[in-house]
Amino acid sequence: MKTNFKTMVLTILIGCGSIFSANAQDAVTILKKMDDVMYAPKDMTGENTIILIDKSGNEEVRKAIIKQKGTDKRIFRFTSPASQAGIAVLSLPNDVMFMYLPAFGRERRIASSAKNQNFAGTDFSYDDMESVPFSDKYTPKLLKTEDDVFVLELTPKGRSDYSKVVVTIDKEHYYPMLMEYYDRGGNKVKEAKYTFKKIGNYWNAAEIEMTDLKKNHKTKMQMSDVKYDTGLSDDEFTVRKLVQ
Repeated sequence: MKTNFKTMVLTILIGCGSIFSANAQDAVTILKKMDDVMYAPKDMTGENTIILIDKSGNEEVRKAIIKQKGTDKRIFRFTSPASQAGIAVLSLPNDVMFMYLPAFGRERRIASSAKNQNFAGTDFSYDDMESVPFSDKYTPKLLKTEDDVFVLELTPKGRSDYSKVVVTIDKEHYYPMLMEYYDRGGNKVKEAKYTFKKIGNYWNAAEIEMTDLKKNHKTKMQMSDVKYDTGLSDDEFTVRKLVQ
């Protein structure tokens, strides 16, 4: 009788372990598929309209250009208004990031400990602006599967001001629809809503609306004039280019 009971318990534990392993593998696969969608092009250039909206509904509009190559090179530069023109951030492999402020006339490297700070008054942090696949930065767990979406909980692999990010992913096309950011106390502090449109063979994040829930302030980034696979050189992603 005892032998049968032990066998039954062991069978249950093995079964639970198999289910956990399958769910973990599913979460990893889903997140990698999301990365594959977001980083599918060899390179990308586009124009960006940035709309800052305060708690009273007042808007401030800025313009920028963005260039990206592969999964780990990105440069973002404001072009207007005049007070912002030239401010730029460069994201490179191996956790390297530089910022250029024309008023100071030189670049500065952004320390990993400072990446939680907001970029140029927007609701996007330097960490949000970094070009790094999510599967490199986070360990995923599948929270639930619904008719049209997967919901994953992402835990940072390294140092982060976020304790977790909960991402809702379109089940058919694997692009993110919503990201909810939680601080170390477990409080939701920001959320990003995504609108994707297909351009040629690729899904493009036509708009990202980032809301700071504490400040009741939001930033919309709207992409236009997007071009893919134009053969951008690595020379476009250098400190020399950043300060030009």
